[in-house]
Amino acid sequence: MIRADRAISWALPSRIPILNAPESARPFTPEPLPATALKGVGPKLAERLRRLGLCTAADVLLHLPLRYQDRTRLTPIGQLQAGDEAQIEAKVVGSEITARGRRFLLCHLVDGSGVLTLRFIHFSPGQQQLLGQTGARLRCFGEVRQGYNGLEMIHPECQRISPDDPPAPAYLTPTYPTTAGLQQFTLRGLAEQALEQLETAALLPELLPAELRTRLRLTPIAEAVRLLHQPPAATTLAELAGGRHPAQRRLAFEELLAHQLSLRRLRQRMKQQTAPRLTGDGELTGRFLERLPFSLTAAQQRVFTEIAVDLAQPRPMLRLLQGDVGSGKTVIAALAALQAVETGAQAALMAPTELLAEQHYRNFQNWLGELGVEVAWLTGRLTGKARRTLLERLAAGDIQLAVGTHALFQEQVAFAELALAIIDEQHRFGVHQRLALREKGRHSGSRPHQLIMTATPIPRTLAMSAYADLDTSVIDELPPGRQPVKTVALPDSRRDEVAARIRQSCQTGRQAYWVCPLIEESETLQCQAAVATAERLSEILPELRIGLVHGRLPAATKETVMATFKAGQLDLLVATTVIEVGVDVPNASLMIIENAERLGLAQLHQLRGRVGRGAIESSCVLLYRPPLSQVAHTRLAALRECHDGFEIAHRDLELRGPGEVLGARQSGEQTLRVADLLRDQDLLPIARHAADELLRDHPDCIEPLIRRWIGVGARYGEV
Repeated sequence: MIRADRAISWALPSRIPILNAPESARPFTPEPLPATALKGVGPKLAERLRRLGLCTAADVLLHLPLRYQDRTRLTPIGQLQAGDEAQIEAKVVGSEITARGRRFLLCHLVDGSGVLTLRFIHFSPGQQQLLGQTGARLRCFGEVRQGYNGLEMIHPECQRISPDDPPAPAYLTPTYPTTAGLQQFTLRGLAEQALEQLETAALLPELLPAELRTRLRLTPIAEAVRLLHQPPAATTLAELAGGRHPAQRRLAFEELLAHQLSLRRLRQRMKQQTAPRLTGDGELTGRFLERLPFSLTAAQQRVFTEIAVDLAQPRPMLRLLQGDVGSGKTVIAALAALQAVETGAQAALMAPTELLAEQHYRNFQNWLGELGVEVAWLTGRLTGKARRTLLERLAAGDIQLAVGTHALFQEQVAFAELALAIIDEQHRFGVHQRLALREKGRHSGSRPHQLIMTATPIPRTLAMSAYADLDTSVIDELPPGRQPVKTVALPDSRRDEVAARIRQSCQTGRQAYWVCPLIEESETLQCQAAVATAERLSEILPELRIGLVHGRLPAATKETVMATFKAGQLDLLVATTVIEVGVDVPNASLMIIENAERLGLAQLHQLRGRVGRGAIESSCVLLYRPPLSQVAHTRLAALRECHDGFEIAHRDLELRGPGEVLGARQSGEQTLRVADLLRDQDLLPIARHAADELLRDHPDCIEPLIRRWIGVGARYGEV
C-alpha cells in the first residue's frame, strides 16, 4: 500500500464532464480507434503518423506538445519590438518579389498603428497568391526582427481572415514533435478531432483503480489530456515548459507505472522459469581464495554470499552488480563462475570491447588455469581452423569458461551446458543482446543464471526504472590502502609543464598514461591523434620508453604493448579511450587526459580509475582547451571535488540526462513519451509502490496499462 503521507495532489479545477470508467475489477478497454478513422487521414498521412508511432486516435492524444505559444492576444504593430514572438492582424498594402541577388517574397502590412514587412526566403505559388492580394486581412504569428527598412517577420505563420472569423483562440497554441512532411496545423487538427471524440468514443478510459486515484488525488486522465492539448490562456507557460504542471505529472505517473509493470511482469515470468542449482562442494572456490594474494573486503564477501544464495536456487538469478572503479568485481565474477564449474556446468563472460575481454581472459587464465579450469577467449578476429576447433570444444563441454565480446551470442556459437552468463559493462549492450546470450543456455526449459556487472555506478533513480527486473548488489568498499586520486585541471597551453611532471614521476620508477579521447566522430582520426601525440612526446621526452595503443592496432600488438607496460618495461603509455576499462597496472600513478572537456563525467571517472590502484599517491591531470562552456566547467569541477562513483553518476545524470548515462542502446529500449527520469524521479518510488499494489490486487489493470504506454508488440527484455 502507498502511505497516506506520500499522496500527491495533482487535481485540476473541474471544468469538463468526464465519463468515468466502470469501477469493476476489469477496466473498460474498448477496441482502439485507428488513426485512419480521423477525417483527412489517408494512406500517405497514415504512414507519416506511423513514423511517429501514432497508429490510433489514443496515440494522437498521448502525442503531447513540446512547447506552447501564446496566440491568445493580438499585439498592435506599433507596440512590437525586435525579439518579440507575437500575433498580429493587419491589412496587405502591397507585395513584391525582389530581383536583386537572392529572391525574396516581401509582403507589407498595416494595422493603423504601424507598418510591418513579412519576408519569405522560400515560397510557393499559393503563398505568393495569398500575400499578393492588396486589401486582404491576415492574421500572422512569428518572431519580430529588425530589418533593413524597419521591423520584419521571417516566415511567419499566416492565414487570411474575414470579419466573420472567430477572434484569437482562447487557449495556448501547441507545437508538436513532428516528422518530414507533417505540418503543425495537421497535427493540431488531428488532436482537435481526437479531443472531440475523447469521451464519446472512450478513447482514454480510466485504467487505474478508483481507490488508487482517490488516494493520490489524481486528475481524471481525459481532463489532463484535454488541458495539455488546449491549455487555457491563464496557464503558466513556465510550469508547462518545466514539465511540472499537474496534468503532465498525472500522465508521467501513469507512464512510469506502466514501465514498472512491464519490467515486473518480465521478472515474474523469468522467476517462474527453472535454472540449474549451482551447489558445488566448494573445493575449487576454497583453493581459489587460498591462492589470492589478498583477502576479500567485507563488501565483496557480502556480495558473493548474495550471489551464491541466488545460484543455489532452482530459478534464474537476475542480479546487477555495481561497484566503483577498482572495487574488485572481477574476483566476484570468478567466484561465481567457479560455482558453475564445480557442478560440471559452463559459464560465459561477455565484455563490450576486445581489450576488456582480453584483460578478463588473462585474469581468469592466471587465476583459474592453475585450478585445472579450461578458459577460452572467443573474439570476432578468431577465424579459420582455430575458430572451428574452439567452437567444437565449447559445444562438447571441454571449455568450462568462455570469455569474449558480442561474438559469444552469434548463431554458430553453442554451449554444452551454459549455467551462468556474466555481462560486464551492461550499459554498453542492448537488453536484447544480453538476453540473446541467455538463450544460449536453454536446455530442457531451463535458463542460465545472469550476473550483470558495471563499474559505472547507476544512480538509484535510473536503477529503479531501467533495471527494475534485477536484484542489485553493491560493492561499496575499496580494497585497503587505496588513496583518492588527486585531480587538477589545466589549460592545454601548459602541456610542457605536464611533460616535465611526467619526466619527474617516471624518473622515480613510476609509470604514466596519456589519453587522447575522441576528437572527431572517426576512429581513424582518433588513432591519428594518438600517433601524433606519441611522436611529439617522444621528441620532448627522449629518455622515456613510450608505448602506443589504439583501436586500429592488431589484437596481438595491443596485447603485447599492454603486457610490456604492465611488466614495467614502458614508462609512458599513449592511448585512446580503449583503456577506459579493464586495465590494471598498480605501478601507474599519473594519468593525463587531453581534451577532457569533451568527455562525460562517468568516462572521466573511469579513466581516472586506471591510476591509484596501488598504495602510492596518484594524480590525474585534465587538460582542456579554453574557453570552457558552463557545462564543461561544471563537469571538470565535479571531478576535482568528488571521488565517489555514485555521487559522480548522480551529477552526470543531472548534466547529461538518463539516455546518455544509460547508453543509447539501453535507454532506447525504454523510450518515454511524457515522463522524464530525472525531472520526475520523485514519482518513481510512488510508481513502484503502485506497481506492487496492482500486481497483488488488480492484475487485470496491468495489460491495458502496458498496451497504452508501451504498445502491443513491445515486450521489453524478451527475445
